[in-house]
Amino acid sequence: MKFIIKLFPEITIKTPPVRKRFIKQLRKNIRIVLKRVDENVEVAGAWDFIELATSHDDPVLVKQVSDLLSHIPGIAYWQQVVEYPLIDQDDILDKALEVNRELLAGKTFRVTCQRSGKHDFQSIDVERYVGGGLNTRTEAAGVKLKNPDIVVKVEIKGDRYFLVTNRGSGLGGYPLGSMEPVLSLISGGFDSTVSSFLTMKRGIRTHFCFFNLGGHAHELAVKEVAYYLWNRFGSSHNVNFVTVPFEGVVEEILTKVDNSQMGVILKRMMLRAATQVAKEMYVEAVVTGEAVAQVSSQTLTNLAVIDSATDHLVLRPLIAMDKQDIIDISAKIGTEEFVKNIPEYCAVISKNPTTKAKPEKIEAEEARFDFSVLDAAIADRRKVSVSDIIADDLTREEVEVVETTEQNDIVIDIRHPDEEEIKPFSLADREVLTIPFYQLRTKFSELNKEKHYLLYCEKGVMSQLHAMHLRDEGHENVGVYNPGKK
Repeated sequence: MKFIIKLFPEITIKTPPVRKRFIKQLRKNIRIVLKRVDENVEVAGAWDFIELATSHDDPVLVKQVSDLLSHIPGIAYWQQVVEYPLIDQDDILDKALEVNRELLAGKTFRVTCQRSGKHDFQSIDVERYVGGGLNTRTEAAGVKLKNPDIVVKVEIKGDRYFLVTNRGSGLGGYPLGSMEPVLSLISGGFDSTVSSFLTMKRGIRTHFCFFNLGGHAHELAVKEVAYYLWNRFGSSHNVNFVTVPFEGVVEEILTKVDNSQMGVILKRMMLRAATQVAKEMYVEAVVTGEAVAQVSSQTLTNLAVIDSATDHLVLRPLIAMDKQDIIDISAKIGTEEFVKNIPEYCAVISKNPTTKAKPEKIEAEEARFDFSVLDAAIADRRKVSVSDIIADDLTREEVEVVETTEQNDIVIDIRHPDEEEIKPFSLADREVLTIPFYQLRTKFSELNKEKHYLLYCEKGVMSQLHAMHLRDEGHENVGVYNPGKK
């Protein structure tokens, strides 16, 4: 089966050398991606369009190829075609009748012709001749130039022509790899997944950087959505997933930094770490999912203070987007269901977060921060190829979740102290310990190993994530207490 692939319009207005480079990159990307389903696929073309020929016409293969072409950056649209040698307009009409006779029955239609090369006729001549013939020699409902039921497409290229039998939209954007790589900060939420997608669509090879605040289960969930993004839109290029353990950094902020400044300082610490990772990967920019005024740390004043923590370029593809627009893109690209199952992890909760951070105030607060903790987190980062994380990491461990407690159970309230202060938690017949989530990793090993512990939080989400984390570290005596909503 043959396909004609049309280029994203912005590619066609580049200078000839740049255009040729982009097309060459796109050909290479298409070939790499489609070899997953057809080892002998043929890809050619150097200027106006790209031609693709599958090794056989099996309907399953054709459907797979069509789907893959719709998700490769750089493609405006693709057309499934039948190719013929150009003889004359009578032959074009005869072949158009063979292809479209049954489709046109009872339907309105029009004929469009795109032509390149030297011929003794014009495109409009073909449209009129073929259109008239189809109208009189089929059971069509008639010609309708505006909004017809069917558009019969003819493409003439030199001494051959194509009849279009199917068409699909492409992703647009530039061919992946045509721009310098970036490191995208991904948390698994709507914003970071959509911003990562947008850089990929723009032709930017996008690596992922995850700051682990919620344990191994949270990391696996984020790896799942990162793998999906890569597999769906960027599998022509290998990329890395970097995990930076940030629990210690969060604990340092929570215990030493003024409450109102914590959000901005956490972002600055993340940006410092991402910058170090990016430099060592020879990546010249980092990407975040921030949008102006979406949360308190994302005012223009705060973003300027956050950016002053790095000398690296910071890209924010969503900077002026509405939240609903971001969610709509997430639904369109298929990440919405992933995101719904990945909670936004707000490790630093400020009662009255600043919206106008002052550099001198931030510097004073950071002076109390032990930067060796940040250095240790960066040093302990883990890097894995996204193509490998399914085999290595994406398995889920079941965690015991109970609604009632047993005699040997001790409940641990892991909520932030501010939450605990606002809504105290106690049980009439059971001991309750208070250990904030950011201290669990260090304090849990000090507890009586003969006892069984159940973690508690308001929604039951963070308790499950941290229970998974503790079990991964070898603690079998931990579960989750979730009494449900009352």
